[in-house]
Amino acid sequence: MVNRNAKRLTIALLYILFFGIVGSLFYYIFKPAPTCTDGKKNQSETGVDCGGVCIPCKKEINAQEIKIDEKYFVYGNNNVFDVMASITNPNDTYGAISFNYEFELVDQAGNVLQKRSGRNFILPDESKYIIELNLQSSINPYRLNFKITEVEWDEFLEYSEPKLGIYQKNYYEEFEKNIVSGLLRNESYFDFNFLEVNIVLRDGDGNPIGLGKSEMRTIKSQEERDFKLIWPYKFSENVANVDIRAEANVFDSDNFIKKYLPTRQFQDYQ
Repeated sequence: MVNRNAKRLTIALLYILFFGIVGSLFYYIFKPAPTCTDGKKNQSETGVDCGGVCIPCKKEINAQEIKIDEKYFVYGNNNVFDVMASITNPNDTYGAISFNYEFELVDQAGNVLQKRSGRNFILPDESKYIIELNLQSSINPYRLNFKITEVEWDEFLEYSEPKLGIYQKNYYEEFEKNIVSGLLRNESYFDFNFLEVNIVLRDGDGNPIGLGKSEMRTIKSQEERDFKLIWPYKFSENVANVDIRAEANVFDSDNFIKKYLPTRQFQDYQ
């Protein structure tokens, strides 16, 4: 009886071994080949579906938040208000490819009188202005709210900021109008489809009293372009300082004139 049970156990184990071997053979013959989208860390990958033969793994970014240095609204005549924010990116290797921003003009009770939103970018270790013009409100605002959300960071390698020089800067009054003129020179080696010039006029205490911005199209490398902005009304205070900054969105590949730059990139970033 004991021998019969041992024989049965031996036969069962042989069956299990046989089907195990056959199953393993079928698995190794017909199993799918490893890919870079299978959700597994295989092949020579250093992470799940990245590194090795796959695309490089995205580095973890520990960026400091964008600082809001200043926010201000100014009266723009005929129930119109202009708003500005001065921001700084404290990171020297991380730039924000894009972020959302929103201005809100509110009354003393906290009610929103008017708001304006948009998208922008900021380069590593950069300070810049964000300006929005012509926000309509029949009620004088009490304060300005400004916030930044949905920041998309990226790391820069061998970063080089575009050189956009402002020269012959001039402010003057003429027939109850305030006028700013100047000369922009694209001192970079790249041709841009679009540039923006932001202007902040300040009084003797450093407070903004006039805001403006101008767009320029198709600016080739080493090209110079005149610009002029006119405010058709008098300011409440005298202008003591004129701050003019030009910028080009180097994150937007469409901003480069590809006829002249068929393969080059402005900088490498991952």
